[in-house]
Amino acid sequence: MASAQPIVIYPPAEDGGRRVRADTRFLGMAYGLLDVAEFLSLAGIEEADPEYVRQSGLIEWRGGGPDEWGH
Repeated sequence: MASAQPIVIYPPAEDGGRRVRADTRFLGMAYGLLDVAEFLSLAGIEEADPEYVRQSGLIEWRGGGPDEWGH
C-alpha cells in the first residue's frame, strides 16, 4: 500500500467496532489499536504496531481518537 493513501478510522459503532479504510479499500472492523495495526500490516505498512497507530499522521480519526472505542 502506498503511504500517500489516506487511512480513515470511522466513529465507533454500537458494538464498539470502528471501520478502517485505506483510500477506497475497506480493511476491516477494528475493536482496538492492535486490530488497526494488523489491518495496516496486512495492507503493506510493515512498521504498523499499536504505538504507530496511535501516533501516525497518516491516520485520520473520525468520531474520537485512538482511545475511543465505545462500549
